[in-house]
Amino acid sequence: MRDQDGERDGTREDGRNDTPHEQETSPDPEPRHDPEPHRDHAPRHDREPHRDHAPRHDQEPRRGRPRSAAAERAILDAVIALLEAGEPLAGLSIERIARTAGVGKATIYRRWSGKEELFVDVVRDMEPDDPQISGTEGLADLRILLESLRTRGLAQRSSALLHNIFAQMKSHPKLWDEYFGTVIAPRRAAMLAAVRRAVAAGELRDDLDVELIDDLFVGPVLVRTVHRPEAPLPDDLVDRLMTALLQGLAPRRV
Repeated sequence: MRDQDGERDGTREDGRNDTPHEQETSPDPEPRHDPEPHRDHAPRHDREPHRDHAPRHDQEPRRGRPRSAAAERAILDAVIALLEAGEPLAGLSIERIARTAGVGKATIYRRWSGKEELFVDVVRDMEPDDPQISGTEGLADLRILLESLRTRGLAQRSSALLHNIFAQMKSHPKLWDEYFGTVIAPRRAAMLAAVRRAVAAGELRDDLDVELIDDLFVGPVLVRTVHRPEAPLPDDLVDRLMTALLQGLAPRRV
């Protein structure tokens, strides 16, 4: 019996397949990469003559079949289903996830090096998509990124599962480091780049540290999304925040 990705059952926790390798006749969404060299047990006279024992470095690498989107979706959904059933992140094994998804463990290991990478993709799948920005605008891109931060905060509030996952992630340093490095750090870099473009365009002061300016914009949204879960996150929050910062907080002189 094969899983959704064309893998045979019997894979081990380290991703290796314990079942004998058989020649496929039906299309497989992605290539098999056996951890051990393939052994052809057919009689020698049935094999094509081997003409060249030296490796051919001038040949193009073989293109594998595309990965199965259905198998990847099944894996992500399996993790979510297990978490919804009350399984803790720390208690989930690749074997359990594979069995729930109906795939072989090797199918999971070809996509993710371990549970940390897989769990990060599960969280990203549950969160709202990262927004598209121009990459050339300053304040306009900054506003889009701040609005994305607000909507992610709303998503965490409306999803008890997502909120619970984040709480568990923070108690597992390796998992949190993976999430920070692959998700939070790139988002922060995009925000800093937008601030720099705004400074270069004359939309923001050029006599302040860029990271300080970034903190001034991001800080209030983070306070409401992380530290004050009871605080409102209205639709006009980002516009009011940006207006207040751009106009300044000092009282107006008549």
